[in-house]
Amino acid sequence: MLGPLAFLALRGKTSWAVLQAFYKAGWRFNEQVTPAKLGSAAGLLVGAIFAVYLGYWLLRRSRQKTPSQISAAVDQMPATKSPEPVREKAVRRSGPQRVHSCNVLQVGADQCRVWQFDARGGSFTAGREEAVGGGESLPYSVVTKTWRSLWQPKLNVAWLPPQSVFLRVAHLPKSSFAETVSMVELQLEKLSPIPVTQAVWSVHALTQAAGDLQTVIVLLAERKAVEEFLGQLEGQGYLADRLEVPLLDQLEATAVTGDGAWIFPEAIGGRNNALMAWWYGGALQNLNLISLPAAGDCAAGVKAQLAQIAWAGELEGWLTAPPAWHLVADEALAAEWESALRQGLEEPVHVSAPVKPAELAALTAKRASAADASSNLLPAEFTTRYQQRFVDRLWMRGLAAVVGLYLVGVLIYALALGVLFLRTQSAENKVAAISNTYTNAIQLKARYQVLKDRQDLKYAALDCWKAVGDVLPNEITLDGFNFNDGHKLTLNGSAPGGQDKAVVDFNEAMRNATVNSQPLFDKAKGDPLSYRAGPGGTVSWNFSLELKRTEAQ
Repeated sequence: MLGPLAFLALRGKTSWAVLQAFYKAGWRFNEQVTPAKLGSAAGLLVGAIFAVYLGYWLLRRSRQKTPSQISAAVDQMPATKSPEPVREKAVRRSGPQRVHSCNVLQVGADQCRVWQFDARGGSFTAGREEAVGGGESLPYSVVTKTWRSLWQPKLNVAWLPPQSVFLRVAHLPKSSFAETVSMVELQLEKLSPIPVTQAVWSVHALTQAAGDLQTVIVLLAERKAVEEFLGQLEGQGYLADRLEVPLLDQLEATAVTGDGAWIFPEAIGGRNNALMAWWYGGALQNLNLISLPAAGDCAAGVKAQLAQIAWAGELEGWLTAPPAWHLVADEALAAEWESALRQGLEEPVHVSAPVKPAELAALTAKRASAADASSNLLPAEFTTRYQQRFVDRLWMRGLAAVVGLYLVGVLIYALALGVLFLRTQSAENKVAAISNTYTNAIQLKARYQVLKDRQDLKYAALDCWKAVGDVLPNEITLDGFNFNDGHKLTLNGSAPGGQDKAVVDFNEAMRNATVNSQPLFDKAKGDPLSYRAGPGGTVSWNFSLELKRTEAQ
């Protein structure tokens, strides 16, 4: 209960803590960002992210069960409950899986070998082979599922040690796979050498068939041994999707030419142990174990074991004729077994080479990818837990990538801010260095402008006076000449009655006056000509003009 509560509490306070961090650190547009403020904000942000991760880890830990806890729960189950394998078959997804690549792992005493195959056109081509010492971690890039596995599914297969698996042969009516599993489940108590509640099992249907019956190999393993094996794989960083037995592929690849017995040394572990497969009537009839005595008369020991198996086969009715003997082994093992078999049986023994490990791994990859997902020696709870770990790893990597990108963005922003700060400081230093010179230059420019304006105004007044003197008619009297604000000229005067046209001509001539071929006044500005009757029949007039100042002036 502490994990979920801690996670919810931390998650609810994270956003507020981050906002407070940025506010306290001074990340506002109207404030200057200093290294101290940046470090404070970064520290609070990292602390908030760590709090989220810690709460999430506590939540996941409170929900997770270890293999030892699962095994203890299974051992404490009462005998009246349904067998555990039935529950496994019900929760697993049925049907073959879509596979882009497949890894096959072989665990040995001294080293582990993993083959990687790529699925292309329905076949599996070897892509990579790695070998590591016992107990060492497997190559991360080869066995670990990443984001790419979402659209390019990867299947991790592990070969279960042969000494941990029991094989049984059953002949059942031809039917669908689901019905076959149900029929095997009904006979499981009779087929299993160990209590059903303490076993995991799987079914493999052979292609050989006789009449209306199908040949089925039932694989059984002790749950405790499987969990210990999976714990070893987890320690090496390998999360298996399926547990397989390579002997099935060796049996499928064996060329059966007639009735007889095929002997596979080392198939169940150990050089002195072998598995015997009996084919009669075009179908696999039985699987037996034989051993080569380490001391004494090996030929007599082998002969006694084979005689007992043959007698049992005659009683069951499937051994109808003397068998042909076949030995499937490499040169070293064939030298040890062939002589003992020939002496004990006093019959010829046909020796053939087994499938090489790499080719056997390719066959396992092809069969595992096409097999029904519900037929698996891997316990269902491990499948669920591995899938959850895969999803959690994707989420955490996604979160780490987002945080990484955010931190990179903050770093870039801080660097850009630092560069701009240095450039601003450099510019301010330059301004401070030339501030006195600049101020003096501004003052000199202002003084020069004042003197220039005075000079221009002086000459402008003289130009206006000259223009008035040039165009003023003799009939008109000029009473006032005012030059104001450096640009406005106001004229007023009087004229005898009947000299209105002379006043109008004078106004027009003044507006068209020029100096150095340039207009002196702006025609669009100024006050228009106005008349006013005066004493004795005279007319008073007045108008104003504005200088047309140009850039040259």
